[in-house]
Amino acid sequence: MNEQTTLPKRASPQRRGVSRREVITSAVGALLGVVVILLVWFAVGRGNNATLPAIGEVNRPAPNLTLPTLDGGSLSLADLRGNVVLVNFWGTWCEPCKEETPALQAAYQRLQSEGLVIVGINLRRQETGDDAVRAFVQQYGVTYPIALDVDGEAARLFQISPIPVSYFIDPEGTIRYVRIGTLTTDDVAALFAQLR
Repeated sequence: MNEQTTLPKRASPQRRGVSRREVITSAVGALLGVVVILLVWFAVGRGNNATLPAIGEVNRPAPNLTLPTLDGGSLSLADLRGNVVLVNFWGTWCEPCKEETPALQAAYQRLQSEGLVIVGINLRRQETGDDAVRAFVQQYGVTYPIALDVDGEAARLFQISPIPVSYFIDPEGTIRYVRIGTLTTDDVAALFAQLR
């Protein structure tokens, strides 16, 4: 008779948690992952924009347009090349525009001597007349140029939808930033510093 020898079965060891070695390995791996992410973040230039307001970044030529101004003259965007230009679309009936206008005026007063040009483009087709625009400008003490989008061509070329909306144009005439919604004086100063 052939007897089979059976070896006693060993019980598999039961784990009772995570070992210290596993905890250390996981922590080091997570730390290395964070370091790699930060290095990539700074390498692509995002780390130095941490103080910028929420904006859309674009890279397209500004439309070459000429508009009538509130004072009876005309304004050509092409003539403003060499400056940082903030083009702001607004209306007298727009509540956020009323909130934003004092901040734009303060930024203009503060940064005009450094090369900032602000152009307020009023959506003239949606106004009750030039008198309403003049009253708004006087009420808020606006001294930057006000252009009138009489036929909606500027709004179409800039592809605006809600207002207020502001476009920041670099000295070469390229739209670099778009901000939908209100701007503060500090927002304008930060974006101006990036473009000059």
